[in-house]
Amino acid sequence: MIERKKYLDKLISKRENGLVKVITGIRRSGKSYLLFNIYKDYLISTGVTEDRIIELALDDDENIRYRNPLELGEYLRSLTKDKSKTYYIFLDEIQKVVSIQNPYISDVEDKIGFVDVLLGLMKRENVDVYVTGSNSKMLSSDILTEFRGRGDEIRVNPLSYSEFYNAYSGDKRDAWQEYYTYGGLPLVMKKQGHEDKAKYLQTLFDKIYLSDIMERNKILHEKSVLDDILNIVSSSIGSLTNAGNIAKTFKSNRQINIDNATVGRYLDLFADAFMIYKADRFDVKGRKYIGSPVKYYFSDVGLRNARLQFRQTEENHIMENIIYNELIYREFNVDVGVVECFCRGEDGKSKRVNLEIDFVANKGSRKYYIQSALTVADEEKRRQETNSLNRIGDSFKKIVVVKDNIIPCYDEDGILYMGIENFLLDEDATNY
Repeated sequence: MIERKKYLDKLISKRENGLVKVITGIRRSGKSYLLFNIYKDYLISTGVTEDRIIELALDDDENIRYRNPLELGEYLRSLTKDKSKTYYIFLDEIQKVVSIQNPYISDVEDKIGFVDVLLGLMKRENVDVYVTGSNSKMLSSDILTEFRGRGDEIRVNPLSYSEFYNAYSGDKRDAWQEYYTYGGLPLVMKKQGHEDKAKYLQTLFDKIYLSDIMERNKILHEKSVLDDILNIVSSSIGSLTNAGNIAKTFKSNRQINIDNATVGRYLDLFADAFMIYKADRFDVKGRKYIGSPVKYYFSDVGLRNARLQFRQTEENHIMENIIYNELIYREFNVDVGVVECFCRGEDGKSKRVNLEIDFVANKGSRKYYIQSALTVADEEKRRQETNSLNRIGDSFKKIVVVKDNIIPCYDEDGILYMGIENFLLDEDATNY
C-alpha cells in the first residue's frame, strides 16, 4: 500500500464535520483507493462496522440506475433508516449523476442533480458523506453556491516525490530519474519496463482523459485539434504562452484558422480535468497580476512525457514542473514572478526590462521566491539565476533549487541554495 498520509489526515480531521467531503483530482491519481481502501480501513480500525459503510461506484455499469438523482436519493435513504447508527456514505465519480427535470413540475424548468441529493442527505444527522470527482466543474462557483457552504474539498494529486520515493522498491539512486520520466500516477509503479509504463500512460491519454473530455463537452469531432493543443502545451512547459500564440501556431504549421476563444476554452477543459495547471504572472513590486501570457504545467510529468513519446525529456523543464507540483501539493498559491527594473543596453542607454522569478509561493504569512536551475556551478550562471531575486527588495526567503545533491547553504546576498531531492523529500528544508 502506498501511504497517502497527508490526505488520510485531512479526511480524519473532517470526519463527521457536517459537510460533504468532496475528493477531487485527475483520474487515476488514487482518489478512490484513498477513500475505499485507506480511509475505510481507518474507520474500521476505530470500531466502525462494515454494514455502516455504504459504497457506490457511479462509473460502474452495475450502478447506472443511480446516475438518476431521484433513484440515488431513494436508494441511500433506504440504507440509512436506523437513526441510532452513524452511516458513512462513499460515492465514487459523483459527476456521473446527471441533472434531470423535476418530474412533478412541467411548466417551468426545475433541474434536480447530485447537489440536491447530497444536501438532502446532509439534513440527516446520522450520515457522513464523502464523494469523489474527476471534473473541477463540479466545484464551480455556481455549484459551490448551491452547496450553501456545505461542501469541503480535498484535492488529491498524483504521488509527490516523497510519496513515490518512500514506495519505490528499486535502487533509491534511480528514483529521481524514474520519477521525472514516468511521473507519479500510482499504477505506473506497478508496471515493469519502459514499454509497459509508456503504453499505460499513452492509453490513459487517449482512452480515458481525452475521451472523457470530448464526451462530457460534446466535442466528439475535435480530437485532432485537442491533440495538437496538448502537444503544443506539452512542448512549452515552463515557457510563456497564451491562446493567441497557440492559435498562430495552428495557422502557420497546419494552415488551420482557429480563434483565440476556442483555444482558450479547450485549455480550460484540460484544466477542468486536472490535467494541466495555469500559473499566472505576478508583478512583485507592483503587487498586481499582469495577465497574458501565462505558463502551463502538467499535473503529472509522466503524462506530459508520454504525450511527446518521451522525445523531449529535458530535465531542466521537467524539474521546474515538478517543483511547481510540489508547491501545489504543499498547498501554496503559486504564481510566476516578474520584477521590473532598468538596465543599460549595449548602446549605453537605460531601458526597462522584466526579469522572471520561476515561482512566487504564498501560504498564509509565508512567502518564498524560488528559482529552478540545473546547476549554478559557474559564477556567470549563478548571477543569471539570482539576478531577479536580488532585485526584489523585500525580506521573504529566496531559494535556488539545483539538480545537484548539495548541502544547503546561503550566499552573501542571503539566497538559499539546495538540491532538488532535499527540497522534495524534506518539507522543512526551506527553513534551513
